[in-house]
Amino acid sequence: MSENPFAQFGLDKAIGLRWTLRDIQARRMKLSPVSEEDLKILTELGLVEVREEGLVLTQAASALLSG
Repeated sequence: MSENPFAQFGLDKAIGLRWTLRDIQARRMKLSPVSEEDLKILTELGLVEVREEGLVLTQAASALLSG
């Protein structure tokens, strides 16, 4: 993913969304629950999928965090 998917958001929101992705990746949702608003944004951006086993990062999100 060459473009920043968070470019449309303010700095605080973009940082918060990135931390939310990290929390999902590390399975820290009990300690840091994902807000409905953030979940909606991340799923609309194609960065998170809701599955039976819980929230899962897409390949785009994994690439964003590793890059």
